[in-house]
Amino acid sequence: MLNIAWLLRASRWARNPPSAKRVKLVVGVIAVCVALFAIERLVGWPDWLTVNGPSRGVPLR
Repeated sequence: MLNIAWLLRASRWARNPPSAKRVKLVVGVIAVCVALFAIERLVGWPDWLTVNGPSRGVPLR
């Protein structure tokens, strides 16, 4: 169920849509994120970027 605040925000957005420049920016950011995700899934995560966890004998604080 939609909250009334979201409906008010949607109506305001419909009356004053974002500029084409902002839409291109958001689409570009989403495209870069999808590309990075796809590369990570196809190639894999490099070992040198993996953080080593604490050893089992050391308690976490």
